[in-house]
Amino acid sequence: MPIAVGSKAPDFTLKTKTAEGLKDVTLSANFGKTQTVILFFPLAYTGVCTQEMCDISSGLSQYASLGAEVIAISVDSPFTQEAWAKTNKINVTLASDLNKEVTKAYGVLFPMLAGIGDTSARAAFVVGLDGVIKYAEQTPSPKELPNFSAVQAALAK
Repeated sequence: MPIAVGSKAPDFTLKTKTAEGLKDVTLSANFGKTQTVILFFPLAYTGVCTQEMCDISSGLSQYASLGAEVIAISVDSPFTQEAWAKTNKINVTLASDLNKEVTKAYGVLFPMLAGIGDTSARAAFVVGLDGVIKYAEQTPSPKELPNFSAVQAALAK
């Protein structure tokens, strides 16, 4: 069950892979500056995840206009995420939670996806400027997308 609205967002520093190499992505760097949409997704190179990240990439300006940065987190390595992003023209910041610590901290671990192992569930969180969760959703199934209208409504408040 995802952490509750009104909770302090668990801070994290995860790795992302860019053309310049591995870089840190730290949630608290946004506190006081911008809201943050955190999207957990199960695995790169899967159909629903690819569609979700491609759709988010094409709508990043909407999130920016609402004063938000989007960070997408999966249990894939940053190298897998980078290759997937290049192949599919994904422009969202992808962060690797290979050890699943952040996934567990947010309460969105999905056990034994397709019998292959634990992954992140599909989930969405909105973190306010103050570092507090304003919106939290875990979809009933990894095949279902979060309610992005509700995410955007939470950002607009």
